[in-house]
Amino acid sequence: MTTTPDFATYLASLPRVLAGAAALFRDEEGRVLLVEPNYREGWALPGGTIESDDGETPRQGARRETAEEIGLDRELGRLLAVDWVHGTGRPPLVAYLYDGGVLGEDDFKAIRLQEEELLSWRVVAPQDVPEYLPGALGRRVLAALDVLADGGGTVELENGHRVD
Repeated sequence: MTTTPDFATYLASLPRVLAGAAALFRDEEGRVLLVEPNYREGWALPGGTIESDDGETPRQGARRETAEEIGLDRELGRLLAVDWVHGTGRPPLVAYLYDGGVLGEDDFKAIRLQEEELLSWRVVAPQDVPEYLPGALGRRVLAALDVLADGGGTVELENGHRVD
C-alpha cells in the first residue's frame, strides 16, 4: 500500500499510545509469579512491550516476552484484563494481561531468567501483591485474579480500577 504525503503527515500527527502485554502465572497454591527487573526498582510480571511496528499482536507479545524473560514458551490462556494507564512524562499505556495458567514444580525448575533484564523471581500470595506491585499493576493483577476466581469475562480497567 502506498501512502500519500498528506496521509503520512496525518498519521504522524495522531496521538501515541504505548502497548504492553504480560502473563499471569500462578502456583498450585494460587500464588503469583513475579520477576525483579534490573533496569528499574520493584517487581513486575513476565511481559513487556508489544512490537506492534513489526506486526506483533498483544497475545504474541506476551508469549514472546515470557519466553525471553523466564524461558517458558507456552500457549497463553484467555485475556483477563485490559488496563488504560495514564503516565507522567510518557504517553498512556494499554496493558493486556493473559492467563498463563498454573505452573507445577517442573515448570518452576525450568525457569531460566533473562540475565540482561532480570535479577530474580518469586511467588507471592494474592494478599501480598500490593506490597510487591504498588499502584495500577497491583490492582490489575488483583482484578485478573478476581476474574479467574469468579469465572467472569475480561475486565476493563483504567489505572487498575474497574470501569463500570
